Amino acid sequence: MDWGMENRLAQLIQPDGRCCFLPIDHGYFQGPTRKLEKPGETIRPLLPYCDALFVTRGVLRSSVDPHNTKPIILRVSGGTSMVGKDLANEGITTSMTEAIRLNVAAVGISIFVGSDYEHESLLNLSKLVDEGEEYGIPVMAVTAVGKELEKRDARYLALSSRIAAELGAKVVKTYWCEDFDKVVQGCPVPVVMAGGPKVNTELEVLEFVHDGIQKGAVGVNLGRNIWQNDFPVPMIKAIRAVIHENASPKEAYDLFNSSKNEKD
Repeated sequence: MDWGMENRLAQLIQPDGRCCFLPIDHGYFQGPTRKLEKPGETIRPLLPYCDALFVTRGVLRSSVDPHNTKPIILRVSGGTSMVGKDLANEGITTSMTEAIRLNVAAVGISIFVGSDYEHESLLNLSKLVDEGEEYGIPVMAVTAVGKELEKRDARYLALSSRIAAELGAKVVKTYWCEDFDKVVQGCPVPVVMAGGPKVNTELEVLEFVHDGIQKGAVGVNLGRNIWQNDFPVPMIKAIRAVIHENASPKEAYDLFNSSKNEKD
């Protein structure tokens, strides 16, 4: 692996082999998502506790202070919206030259295995990997499911994750699911967790994060479970404790509760 590629990956995955990525790219297809209407204000208190931001170039330039940030994973796919016909019909929206100009640590792209646009999304990934290899920039593939949330099972996610790795992704972001170990064991590159099942309590979030880490994920890429929480800083502290301090769900939940009364 070239020095630049290895150095960028080292910025993302910490010396303990774990990572806590904070995605704020939701607006690229959802518009002004609740509690992300002003991204700069949302992330400001959270930055000390994340290892990288996953963000579009527009929000990066408009809302992220270049003098006070974390490594950047640049969202480079898009072209669809929640009101459009099919979320899977994405293209590459941001060039590798732009990624270099923005000094990013990695680029991220969604793939839609099993959709009508499977072929196009996988070729987009392959093209991006070719360009990334040329310039030493790793690619994170996101195993997206569009609006078909029932696809979040181990068989489908293992298939999508392995294909992403086969095509050259250096990191795969995928959903937590039951039997998550089958997903991780079949993927030869690091796996980070996106959201899991719809849950109602902070403890349930911490439980699926802990389960995924125990089953081999290197970390998380969680956004709404953090910045839509009524107490986002205590929540990211608790999740970080599971990832980087091997805290149990109960220990992390106790940290969440104790942190709610602290001034950050």
